[in-house]
Amino acid sequence: MSLDLGDVHIDLVEPVETPVQWIGQWELVEQILACWTSVTADDLPLCPRLVGKPGMGKTTLAQAAGQELEKPVYILQCTADTRPEDLVVSPVLAANGEIRYRASALVSAMVEGGVAILDEANRMPEKSWASLAPLLDHRRYVDSLVAGVRLKAHPDFRCCITMNDDASTYEIPEYILSRIQPLIALGYPDLEEEMAILRYNVNFAPDDLLRMCAEFLQQSHSYRLDYSTRDGINIMRFALKLEKVKGTPIEEAFHQAVSQVLGEGAEDLETRSREALIQDNMIDFGSLFGTLEDEVDEEP
Repeated sequence: MSLDLGDVHIDLVEPVETPVQWIGQWELVEQILACWTSVTADDLPLCPRLVGKPGMGKTTLAQAAGQELEKPVYILQCTADTRPEDLVVSPVLAANGEIRYRASALVSAMVEGGVAILDEANRMPEKSWASLAPLLDHRRYVDSLVAGVRLKAHPDFRCCITMNDDASTYEIPEYILSRIQPLIALGYPDLEEEMAILRYNVNFAPDDLLRMCAEFLQQSHSYRLDYSTRDGINIMRFALKLEKVKGTPIEEAFHQAVSQVLGEGAEDLETRSREALIQDNMIDFGSLFGTLEDEVDEEP
């Protein structure tokens, strides 16, 4: 797939091919679909941001919504090193020594009228966000300074942002935050939903291991620990591998897997919760101290 704009030839990337299944909390899919709906011919779609703890299935949720529209889905993984050109068009040195242009997953979705998911987007610095401002409002285009072209979004183009709710992220500038609305928050699944998700992802696991893992995760949620369903999937898979290779009894294998996936002492939920609370308070105090220092520096 490619795009020609005058003398500029841009290669597009392929969409995600592996389908996903979203289990439970279907109202979240409906909220995304509502954001992407045009009420009138002139009504523009919204670009929602999905916020939740790591491993909660935000990307899966967004992809499932795209599948409901039967649109191609493109995922762009954002990092602290993501540059504006990484979001739009990048130059690539071809085998013959010529410079070729390669579109990002975002631009490919724009051109093809697909769904773009900017994954973990709050890991990007403000400079990268700035390049997306016109795309996220009524203008619906991006400029490529590298290729010297303006790229307009197809009318069917839809976009979704996922964000981790943790401390390892950048603050989103207000002028961008106002463009990625509304917020759709992902909470923890209930016991039956969590068991269904675990069963779907590890369909060869015995029921006793499924129940053991799901109940452990539910207990951790009650302590507000960041143990995710993804963690549970990794725990179960490792426990089953230990059982197969070493003959370890499944309950013993489960406890070993918990320790090696989540760290030593992970099953002491009360202690872990207390340590997490202390750490959060230290981060909050550090932020406050930095703010006070800034105010002092500004005084005449």
